[in-house]
Amino acid sequence: MNTIFNRLTLFLICLLPVGLSAQSSVIDQVIARVGSEYVLLSELEEQYALAASQTNESLPPDARCQMLDQLLVGKLLYNQSKLDSIEVADSEVESQLNARIDRILSYMGGSIEQFEDYYGQSISATKEQFREDLREQIATDRIRQSVVQGVKVTPEEVKTFFANIPRDSLPYFNAEVEVGEIAVLPEANDETRKATVARLKDIRERIVNEEITFEEAARKYSADGSGQAGGDLGWTKRGKFVPEFEAAAYNLDPGELSDIVRSEFGYHLIKLQERRGNTIKVSHILLSPEITEADVEKSRIFLDSIANLVRVDSMSFSVAVKRNGFDKVQSYNNDGRMTNNASGNTFFEIGDLDPDIYFAIDEMEVGEISEVMEFKGPRGETMLRVVQLQSRSSPHRASLAQDYAKIQIATKSSKQQKHLSDWIEKTIGSTFVMIDERYKPCPSVQNWIEDSRKIVVGNK
Repeated sequence: MNTIFNRLTLFLICLLPVGLSAQSSVIDQVIARVGSEYVLLSELEEQYALAASQTNESLPPDARCQMLDQLLVGKLLYNQSKLDSIEVADSEVESQLNARIDRILSYMGGSIEQFEDYYGQSISATKEQFREDLREQIATDRIRQSVVQGVKVTPEEVKTFFANIPRDSLPYFNAEVEVGEIAVLPEANDETRKATVARLKDIRERIVNEEITFEEAARKYSADGSGQAGGDLGWTKRGKFVPEFEAAAYNLDPGELSDIVRSEFGYHLIKLQERRGNTIKVSHILLSPEITEADVEKSRIFLDSIANLVRVDSMSFSVAVKRNGFDKVQSYNNDGRMTNNASGNTFFEIGDLDPDIYFAIDEMEVGEISEVMEFKGPRGETMLRVVQLQSRSSPHRASLAQDYAKIQIATKSSKQQKHLSDWIEKTIGSTFVMIDERYKPCPSVQNWIEDSRKIVVGNK
């Protein structure tokens, strides 16, 4: 059970779970500095304890050295993000915190008591603990992406990359498939929507009449994770919310409560807390209409009729996706072709497929379309889809003819890594770096000591 929750905490922020005993014995010290960013002994020991908790084998002798190198890279990137004035909006941090905590709660059956028992503190306290670390993670990821985003590869580079792989080292690919989908999101019927609006109107009236505070109402009624914080969505600039929500929020005066606002998420009451120029701090209460079985069945019949049009060649699969598919799923912008999150490409081994999709396509011919299937969307909502088997390959050794797309991705990844490594080496040379004396023998940090505007200090 602890291993499962350790992984959940990694999902939360990629930090050590609260309560691992190793950190309680660490007297914190600064062991390194990169620019204006510091590496603490506790950070290194937390990473070491987490790695040790996830393996039954002893960690290699140089594990701490390797982990320190990675921490230094992270601090270098974060320091550069500040120099480049890369901003991470409060609303983005809150949104990711809420989403990750909601995901963990879903693994715990929605039990707040179980969450608080495991982490030893409330959800609000957990968010407070991880908030700035998540901000650093987002900024670091952003600067890393900005460094490599311009890297491209030519067909000649792909061929050269492949040619340089020794014949006996060529990967052997298992049977793979490519799958397309047309996904739809069932909508609530008029009666249910009207009932939801009426309920939200009643909540608004109670807030206006001071029978309940906005924060109390958010905690009691709001359908999203922000309810735990009284509906607080933090500070944000334009462009972070869906258009309907943003338009209403920016038209409010501080302290003002909106009328009911409809968006793709449901119905909102919005309260503007503060305004600083073009930046606002808002809270909301969200109610989402319940989707009934009749609503789902109506969408099922609609989607089946679209699939039939594709089957009889009255409409191409790509056109069916664009005209009728739900535009918030990842596949929508790729002509319906699904992406394998494990590999980043569109090829799936059988083990990578959702079981329902596997059984649907198992005996299909290429080009065939499944019956309508039900699945859960990213927010846990009921969705429907039909899938099309778009390609199938037999087990084979890698070749340019069959696997060009994969080899192209590998070529680009290798070139990006080289580009990032060169950037890191160059940036170290213009950055003040301090490494504690006890880590000076680490081979993995020698370039930090040798190439930087450095200073090596002893223990204090």
